[in-house]
Amino acid sequence: MSTGLETLVDAIESGPVRPKETIWTIQSLLADMRLRGSDPAVIALHAGVVRISSFEEIADKAWRLAAGLFEAGVRECEPVLVFGPNSADWIIVRLAIGASGALCVALDDLATKEDVQAVLADSDFQKVFCASKHLTCLQESSTNTQIEFFLLDPENHSSESPPAWTALMGEGAEEIPSLGAQAPAMLLFTSGTTGAAKRFTLSYANVAANVLALVSEDLVRAGDRLLLPLPLHHAYPQIVGLFTTFASGAAVVLPESVTGPKILEALRVAEATGVIGVPRLYAAFASSIMSRIESQGWLSSRCIRLLLATSIYLRRRYDLEIGSWLFRSLRRELSPSLRLLVSGGARLDPTVLWTLSGLGWDLRSGYGLAETASIFTGNLPGRERLGSEGKPFSGGKLRIADADVSGVGEIQLFGPSLFAAYLDDPDATRAAFTRDGWFRTGDLGFLDRDGFLTVTGRKKELIVLGGGKKVNPEELEKVYSASPYVAEIGILEENGRLVALVRADLESIRAAGFTRVEDVLRVSLKETGAQRPAYQRLAGFVVVTQPLPRSRLGKIKRFLLPDLYHRPHAEPRSPVSWKKSGQDWELLESKHMQMVWRLIADRYATDRLTLDADLELDLGIDSLEWVVLSLELERRFGIVLDDVEMRAVTTLRDLLHHTERRLSAARPSKAGSLTGDDLFDERWLRPTPTSVRAGTVFLYWLNRLLVRTFFRLEARGIEELPGEGAFIIASNHCSDLDPMIIAAALPWKFACRIYWSGDAGRLFGRKLFYPFFRAAHVFPVDGRRPARSLSQACEVLKRGQILVWFPEEWRSPTGALQPFQPGVGWIIAEASRPVVPAILKGTFEAMPRYRKLPRFRKVSLRFGKLMGASDLLGKPCDPVDPQQIANRLHEAFARQAGEDHEPFDAIGP
Repeated sequence: MSTGLETLVDAIESGPVRPKETIWTIQSLLADMRLRGSDPAVIALHAGVVRISSFEEIADKAWRLAAGLFEAGVRECEPVLVFGPNSADWIIVRLAIGASGALCVALDDLATKEDVQAVLADSDFQKVFCASKHLTCLQESSTNTQIEFFLLDPENHSSESPPAWTALMGEGAEEIPSLGAQAPAMLLFTSGTTGAAKRFTLSYANVAANVLALVSEDLVRAGDRLLLPLPLHHAYPQIVGLFTTFASGAAVVLPESVTGPKILEALRVAEATGVIGVPRLYAAFASSIMSRIESQGWLSSRCIRLLLATSIYLRRRYDLEIGSWLFRSLRRELSPSLRLLVSGGARLDPTVLWTLSGLGWDLRSGYGLAETASIFTGNLPGRERLGSEGKPFSGGKLRIADADVSGVGEIQLFGPSLFAAYLDDPDATRAAFTRDGWFRTGDLGFLDRDGFLTVTGRKKELIVLGGGKKVNPEELEKVYSASPYVAEIGILEENGRLVALVRADLESIRAAGFTRVEDVLRVSLKETGAQRPAYQRLAGFVVVTQPLPRSRLGKIKRFLLPDLYHRPHAEPRSPVSWKKSGQDWELLESKHMQMVWRLIADRYATDRLTLDADLELDLGIDSLEWVVLSLELERRFGIVLDDVEMRAVTTLRDLLHHTERRLSAARPSKAGSLTGDDLFDERWLRPTPTSVRAGTVFLYWLNRLLVRTFFRLEARGIEELPGEGAFIIASNHCSDLDPMIIAAALPWKFACRIYWSGDAGRLFGRKLFYPFFRAAHVFPVDGRRPARSLSQACEVLKRGQILVWFPEEWRSPTGALQPFQPGVGWIIAEASRPVVPAILKGTFEAMPRYRKLPRFRKVSLRFGKLMGASDLLGKPCDPVDPQQIANRLHEAFARQAGEDHEPFDAIGP
């Protein structure tokens, strides 16, 4: 047994005689559970089967197992390990360990082998209860040959495996000594989100302070059924989800898994009346409901949103709850019996809180840590304030230390639920308590005038920048993750600036019709940053494909972020020798294959880049990164690899061969040309009839009048435009006003020949507007079909017309000139037509991308010097590289504009 546990046992054995008065322990809990008889206690779903265990059944099995442990020599404070997934068997074993007087050490079902080794080395276990899937890991990790293993899943027991836990059940539970208030109830570990975890115990007095206080509030009643989708090894699900639920006479519902469909299935099948969850679960719940509302159609969704806003307003302003009546059909569809949502483990986002409250659910949140038996404050009946974390209860006290001018300071706690000390770590214990005995939580917050607590962040996680500015990364992450294209984001400090790790929401990006993941993220993050103070803007980001490291309750493990941020820039591994065969030379002689090779080399820079490089092991291209790469191949080369081909591709050689076969099916007429695949849609290019032409004239003069009246347009450089023939007008793109400004600046002889590209996703969703687009000469551009879209643009030029093209392809989030995309390079290479820069000023100030309506500001447009196609194509011997052509145009444009432009790597990986 470890030194810390020995000390704990000695203190108990040498301490005062235990009080004889009745106290709450697991022993008293089991006695109460027996009296509840056949009422459901645990409802577990698995493989479509519902297994219901009664209070009497759970209590009897737990008592018998406790007797078996006592008969086997397990004594008070002896550590016993439990390692497995949530189940009725897990619950019985956990209750039995507590009833026997032993000390339960619960290990995360997802713990790594290193975690297992650390726990086994930390305590001298004699008894271990584990799922069969963990048995090998435990046996390999332990050096103690005296450990007895028992399986938590009896159905997997075989003659070769250790016995099931049921084999240890005995009789004579009355011989087990009763437990005192100061007896340890559980051994826990801190979450380790900022470094190494620390160990400590909670006494029955600590746990009872919260359990009895919650039971007395009557939030949960006998007959309720509470869904518990959290891993039971944590303090919060054990104390609030298990002990409090059982003490209230309610049943625990265990879903088959924590996926959305399985949680909804458990809610409906078990007729759950409540949920014990964490903020991430409720955020997903709210997001799913809002998506369902949006799918009802434009008019219906707007009406529902209006009703929801009304419900929230009445709830916030007058504490009037009408959501349960307004949205009863929606609530019935999701889960007809659900009324109570309990949130803990982290701060609940106010938007999520008010959305779910507005829909009519009774949402209760609070604040606490494992060191305070999981809870300390709460919004309880009669003393609640939604948006806050409530007030202390069960005799607890709270104060804010070292508050700043806004009242924010460190939250410090004192009360009966507070733990005593960290085991074997006196330095950590001294650092955790003030001289007068208050616990330093390390969290920041403030109290309002009525004493309700609001938590603002972690003191240790607060980022202090060079100028003394302080940034709460958690709060800022919520701001940036509001983008539909950001699945999650972790913000950290790098050389005095803010940077981030970003995981993209690929489904949302594809659904919106975008194909360039990094560009979408770059624009989205910059747009958000433009609306924040300068010190809160990101200076760089790295795209990650795997979820950010989090604790099981959803908190980011921030101490791991710096290593993840630098990992893409780590030193490359030693190169692999590669002797090219004749076939290799032949494959790489193709200009298209050279372009694919260059794409791979630029994106996955490594010395291991050979034809035999494994895409996953050598280049780090996993399943999510495959999606990004396939979109890039489609964007640049107009090819799509189907699922069968993707599964067959394992090396770079495979990828090149499959790409070559796809390109060979419709070989371009020359390097860089766009021919052979569903070239263009003739209906947008055919001559307009007389009736439509009249509409074109009307739109031109109406737009000219409006722009020159409200935006006081100043146009210069018209003489730079060629008098005849086809050419490209390449403009910077800052606003939705840009096309209107360009059209209003041009004389009719040019305007009548102009064709515009329009985003298919944003503009062409409704056929009602098609006649307008025909009159305005607007044709659709779809990022998911790049070859078709660019062919359409080239066809405009081949027919002798004028093409207006926005090479950035995105409205600038800051007003600065962005990198040019390769699409304009394809067009120049294919059509060989001159380019005239159109330099817009003032449109960003008039209507940035985040505004719905314009502000009337003065704008200007200057046409720059004409550039011939040969000036941009490079030397005749150079391979056609659309991105290089776009880069040359970008440099020339920036020079003529005479402004500081956004460098290519200003923000990005």
